[in-house]
Amino acid sequence: MSLERELNKRADGKCELCQNEEHLQLHTLAPRKDQSLKETLTACKTCVDQIEDPEATDANHWRCLNDSMWSEHQAVQVVAWRMLSRLRKEGWPQDLLDMMYLEEDVLEFAKSTGEGEDEEGKVIHRDVNGVILNTGDSVVLIKDLKIKGSSQVAKQGTAVRNIRLDRENETFIEGKVGPTLTVIITEYVKKL
Repeated sequence: MSLERELNKRADGKCELCQNEEHLQLHTLAPRKDQSLKETLTACKTCVDQIEDPEATDANHWRCLNDSMWSEHQAVQVVAWRMLSRLRKEGWPQDLLDMMYLEEDVLEFAKSTGEGEDEEGKVIHRDVNGVILNTGDSVVLIKDLKIKGSSQVAKQGTAVRNIRLDRENETFIEGKVGPTLTVIITEYVKKL
C-alpha cells in the first residue's frame, strides 16, 4: 500500500491536526525529508502554512491541539509539541505542554528544529545578507567552493535545496551539492 493511501486511511479524510476536510496535503516533518509514516502526516493548507511560517501563526487556530496532541501517531505528536512550544507565551499552550508526554526519541526529534528553545539560547543561522535561514530552505552559493574530501567544485550560482541547520554552530548548514551531502559555511550562501 502506498504511503499516501496509508496516511489517507489513518487520517480518515481529515487534517490530523485540526480536522479540516478541505485542501489536504501530505506534510513531511523537518529536518527529515524522507517520507515515512512516522515522519509524515495529512494536514490542511492552513496548518502547513503556519507550521512553515512562524510569522503567519494564528494562536487561536491551534486550540485544536487540545484534542490532536493525544494522537497515537508520532508525526502528529511532534507537530503538536512544536506548535505548543512556539505558542507557549500565550499561556494556554504551556498548560497543554505540561500535560503532554513524549517518548525520549520522539521528544529529541521534536526538538531537532530548535522549536521551543529560548530565543537567547537559540542558534540563529543567517545568510550573507543577514536573512534568517530555516531547516528546509533553499540557498544559492555566492562563490565557487571546493567540496572537502573530493575533487568536485560547487560553482557560484548552484542552488542547494532542503538545507539542514547545525544546532550548535550558527555558521554551518548541510545540503546536497549534486549527489554529495556537504557542510557549507553560511557566509557563502544567499537564501532563495
